[in-house]
Order: sequence, then C-alpha cells, then structure tokens
Amino acid sequence: MRVGARGPLGWWSPDPRGVVPLDGLILHRSLQKARRRFAVSVDRAFEAVMRGCGDPRRPDGWIDEELIAAYSHLHDLGWAHSVEVWTPGREGDPDALVGGLYGVAIGGLFAGESMFHRARDASKVAFVETVERLSRGGGAVFDVQWCTPHLASLGAIEVPRTDYLVAAAAAVIRAQVSLG
Repeated sequence: MRVGARGPLGWWSPDPRGVVPLDGLILHRSLQKARRRFAVSVDRAFEAVMRGCGDPRRPDGWIDEELIAAYSHLHDLGWAHSVEVWTPGREGDPDALVGGLYGVAIGGLFAGESMFHRARDASKVAFVETVERLSRGGGAVFDVQWCTPHLASLGAIEVPRTDYLVAAAAAVIRAQVSLG
C-alpha cells in the first residue's frame, strides 16, 4: 500500500477477477466500423494516456502525479505500455489523442490499469487493439481487474481468484509479450 497526497492507495485483488480470454473478444459490427475512424499507436504517448486516465474531473480518481511518475519510470524500463487512439489531423493539423489505455506487461501477462476516451468508441478501440496485439505478440492473460458490464460486452469474464493466480503464474514465466 502506498501513502500519497490523498491518503493510502490500496492494492486490490478482487475475487472473482476480470480477465479477457484472448480468443474471446466480442467485436460488434458497429465497433469494426468505428475502428476505421481512428489511428492507433503503441507507446507513443504513455504519459498523455495516463493523464487522460487520471483526468481530475473523473469521479473516484486515483491517478496522481506520484503514480504518473512511478508508471512513467516503469515505461522507461520497458514494463509499462500504452495503446493510444488518435483522430488523424487534417492538412497539417496535429493528430488528436482521443483515447487509450495503459498497463504493465510481465512475460505473457498484461495487467490493464485504466483506460479513457474523449471520442465515442475510442477506449473500445484501444481495448480491441490491445487484445489483438496480445494475441499476435505472445500474450497469455489480459487482466482487467473487474468484469464491468462495459468490459463484459467486449468479452471479459470473471474467474475465481485461485484460477487467476494459477494462470497469472504460468503467464509471467513466458517470453515477454509484445504489443508492437
């Protein structure tokens, strides 16, 4: 547990645990169409994604400057990664970051920490892209902590903590997953 400016930050181990089977992605036709509106990158704007996830206007925010600094260090070391979603700029205008997610990769485990959107479907696009890249890049477990209705609509399921711990242990000893 970390004590920061807003008090203690807990370490959560929910039971059941939310995970996304990499072969269980639910990709609705409307989301397939929405994906064409965006460009996606990996590790291009890690800190900006964290700041999007930590927007102080979001209720129950927990991402502060201390956490951003810690995860940015993990990113610099190659452990933390972001998937960014952009609206392509027009004729010289810069691309706009409109969504993304970040997490930590250890072996074949990717623990998603948070995601955000500023445009409709942008966080879903980041999520789908992450699942697909984990599938191609040697991933074994995509940990999403809790199985919310939003994540369940994309294929997340609940597993008992004991099953999760067995799968996570097997995943971390695999070769390092690549999101690239």
